[in-house]
Amino acid sequence: MYFIQELFTGFRGKPVYLTFNSCSDLYQQVVSKCRILHGRFSSTPWLCSPHLQTIFLQLFERVPACIYQRQILKTSDGGTIALDWLRNVNVKIPSVEGFDGVQSDDKTPIILVIPGLTSDSNSAYIKHLAFKMAKSGWNVVVSNHRGLGGVTITSDCLYNAGWTEDARKVIDHLHTQYPQAPLFAVGTSIGANVLVKYLGEEGVNTAIVGAVAICSPWDLLIGDRFIKRRFAQRCYDKALGIGLKLYAQLHRSILPRLTDWDSISKIYCIRDYDQHVTCVLNDFETVDTYYRKVSCSSYVGNVRVPLLCISALDDPVCSRETIPWDECRANKNVVLATTQHGGHLGHLEGLTGKSLWWVRAVDEFFCAFNSSSLIHREKIQNTTVDSPPLKSIDEAPSVNIREDGLVTAFGHEPSSGLGNEQLVEDDNGTVQQEPNATTRFDSVCCPNINAMMVPVKNCLNQLSRRSKISMWVLACVAITTTWPILGSLLFKKKLRKKHFTSSSMKR
Repeated sequence: MYFIQELFTGFRGKPVYLTFNSCSDLYQQVVSKCRILHGRFSSTPWLCSPHLQTIFLQLFERVPACIYQRQILKTSDGGTIALDWLRNVNVKIPSVEGFDGVQSDDKTPIILVIPGLTSDSNSAYIKHLAFKMAKSGWNVVVSNHRGLGGVTITSDCLYNAGWTEDARKVIDHLHTQYPQAPLFAVGTSIGANVLVKYLGEEGVNTAIVGAVAICSPWDLLIGDRFIKRRFAQRCYDKALGIGLKLYAQLHRSILPRLTDWDSISKIYCIRDYDQHVTCVLNDFETVDTYYRKVSCSSYVGNVRVPLLCISALDDPVCSRETIPWDECRANKNVVLATTQHGGHLGHLEGLTGKSLWWVRAVDEFFCAFNSSSLIHREKIQNTTVDSPPLKSIDEAPSVNIREDGLVTAFGHEPSSGLGNEQLVEDDNGTVQQEPNATTRFDSVCCPNINAMMVPVKNCLNQLSRRSKISMWVLACVAITTTWPILGSLLFKKKLRKKHFTSSSMKR
């Protein structure tokens, strides 16, 4: 079905849909200059299915050669984190344990990559991202989760979807060691959940100046229900569950708090792992309690640094139902880019499927951001749109357009609605902006005819957007439906006039 849909559109793909606040400087100064985010995503023709996009990337995709330089970082609880540096892909230097990979006085921007569940620096999509960014002149460091990347666990603690302590430790370390280098971050899948949650917890107190979240699960509770809904999703659930089980069993001797190993050996899904391992090690009462507390969707509103979020609506692992559209729209620091296709961390493009669309988008976004004035500006304290200043004339009644089309008046209480502009590409390839249907109208203080017509026109525009029909079509429908009535009236008028004329002639 995906192939047939792409065939009918000539494999042009679908336009990228952007959700952002109308007062967002991030969009105006950075995202508006990104041609990739304003274009279309066309998947590899023989990889149109989201399942093929996801599986091919993990099993068959040819990855670029990346030689990392490893740095070992110790945490306060005795844990070990492996930081893999990639500075220049053209210079192959053997991995030396303890080598920082970057000089302390280097001013080259650093990109910190937080991998997804059971992923590390050797994962295919991580190498694609690291290779692309290093080739563009960035210093890339991959923070491997505890127990992954070839490093054993050295403390009675495992990582999870809401464990932000390791990310906080790594970011503080990088900022301390390389204070002159701007620090960016990219989180993928579970790593995206960790990154957004960390940014929401820290607010303006983080050293990160810009971030990108790729294919975030957003709401783990909804995601848990989704991944058990269909047969295909249950296959992903089983594969990830078995991987997590092997991860725990590999470090059995270092985890004395885990005692029910009989139940752990029978784990075949993510929820079972979270019940017998995650909740036990982190003192969560239930699995649902854990999912509610660590989901980044409740933290995205507190993000104070520029954040680009990329998700595919056909993601077979992270459902589109979890995307916090309103929260992303309300925050001036967040821009959400969604594509119709792409799978989970896939977005393979081209006839041979060698490149990842989201990797090119991240590269372009960071390059535009690094050359903008936002990188030198202090982090925004208030993320909501401020209401217009009150004036003495605001004591007069104001106009309010209700959803049913009635015009009512209300007091001088200020309105604090949030705006949003979406990008929609028409058939000619032109990108246009249109207001969001949920945008509330500002108060109209002067009750004259011009002021009355503005909200009425806006209301009509909203109605046309909700019905997905242009105003011209609505006009045609209105003329078509009212023509019989107008015709009958004109016909009756002509008959009446003819009858009057004939009566006069008789007289």
